[in-house]
Amino acid sequence: MCGIVGLFLKDKALEPQLGTLLSDMLITMTDRGPDSAGIAIYGAGDAGRGKITVQSSQPESDFPGLAEALKGEGLEVTVTAKSTHAVIEAAAGEVEAVRAALAVLRPALRVMGAGDSIEIYKETGLPKDVVARFGVRAMGGTHGIGHTRMATESAVTTLGAHPFSTGPDQCLVHNGSLSNHNNLRRELLREGMSFETQNDSEVAAAYLTAQMARGKDLGEALTGALDDLDGFFTFVVGTKSGFGVLRDPIACKPAVMAETDRYVAFGSEYRALVGLPGIEQARIWEPEPATVYFWDHEKAA
Repeated sequence: MCGIVGLFLKDKALEPQLGTLLSDMLITMTDRGPDSAGIAIYGAGDAGRGKITVQSSQPESDFPGLAEALKGEGLEVTVTAKSTHAVIEAAAGEVEAVRAALAVLRPALRVMGAGDSIEIYKETGLPKDVVARFGVRAMGGTHGIGHTRMATESAVTTLGAHPFSTGPDQCLVHNGSLSNHNNLRRELLREGMSFETQNDSEVAAAYLTAQMARGKDLGEALTGALDDLDGFFTFVVGTKSGFGVLRDPIACKPAVMAETDRYVAFGSEYRALVGLPGIEQARIWEPEPATVYFWDHEKAA
């Protein structure tokens, strides 16, 4: 049992409140997963700049001097530390070079996510503590997803927490269990994908990344998942401009959605949505089994 939340903003006036709204939604789901929690926030980003969110088990030694060390490799970056995580900003064309340099300069660092706009913060502990630790309430953005975990098949670790990100500006949160993830992992490894954990949810994220690398949009990739993924799942997925939801054909995991002219919201239970502005006037429904729901800022919402 895990708790999932997601919020896709249509109204730009709500963007400064994204972190606060998403935090409250996630905290409400605490009893669905007290082991660990995480949030992905999609901000506007700066033109021509990219971001890498990294995590360290020893931030007191890994983060000081990191910007200077990267500068010594010819890479101009800014480093903003937030507890065990740091956001490294660089020219968009140098993001992969920064990642390569980090593997040498700070091999213990783990990349949580990278892209033009995504920042991912996740740790073990209760949602209220994770939210406070990283100052999520102060963050604005266009959309975001969150997860609070009750581990069933893998260890309670930072890397095992959700969201999982396996491609630029892509991430996934999952409630459920996949039965064919080992076979699918082997196929994806042959295609050049890499994995940080043994978690089945990371395989789902990598599957979608591989599908989108072939030219599919998020909606098309989710449609393919219905044929290629076996098991019980509810996915909420983010891309740079998109937000998608998918339940398996049996749909035994709880889910509820709400939509107004200002936002689209997802929660594992309705109580995650009750604090949203104008929820009393929202269209509220349970997403159908084996049905893709997909919104994109670059397309008609």
